[in-house]
Amino acid sequence: MQIVNLIPPQFPSMPRRILWALGFAMLLLGRTRAQSPTAGEYQVKAAFLFNFAKFVEWPSSSLPDPSAPLRICILGRDPFGEELRNITKGKTVSGRKLQIDQVVDLRQARTCQILFIASSEKAQLKETLEALQGANVLTVSDTNGFLEQGGMINFVLENDRVQFGVNRKAAEKAGLKISSKLLSVAKLVVG
Repeated sequence: MQIVNLIPPQFPSMPRRILWALGFAMLLLGRTRAQSPTAGEYQVKAAFLFNFAKFVEWPSSSLPDPSAPLRICILGRDPFGEELRNITKGKTVSGRKLQIDQVVDLRQARTCQILFIASSEKAQLKETLEALQGANVLTVSDTNGFLEQGGMINFVLENDRVQFGVNRKAAEKAGLKISSKLLSVAKLVVG
């Protein structure tokens, strides 16, 4: 076994333990990505979902109880595993706790603030979006053509980077106001 000095000579003031820990973390992160590229993809998408909650404004009528949690829901097969729960655990947005729920029908979905529609629901996507008309629900998916069918935020994977497009008209029709900050980082804005 060969022992390699991981401390670059140009950083003599940085403690060796910190540099060693950073190098080790990068090594583990690289192995994790090599073994499971979709795990990293859905970790990024989970972080985006959490951040969407910070940059979208819902009408006060959709959250009349000030102590009610802001609900992020998943319809269909959950691709996030524990990632979404881990990212949101103990966090709040505008003073509201975050609650992650798996929903099984559209009646439940209408009570969510953010609804991630999994690709497993692709066959029913048009009917799902029609059933959500009039509800103050931010719809998000990673299904191709989601924005064109009336969805609000669509994740796209481009050059191994998670990006998203926004259908501003669909969000406004649902009574939602998307921050200009969020719109400025979107890859595509329609409507």
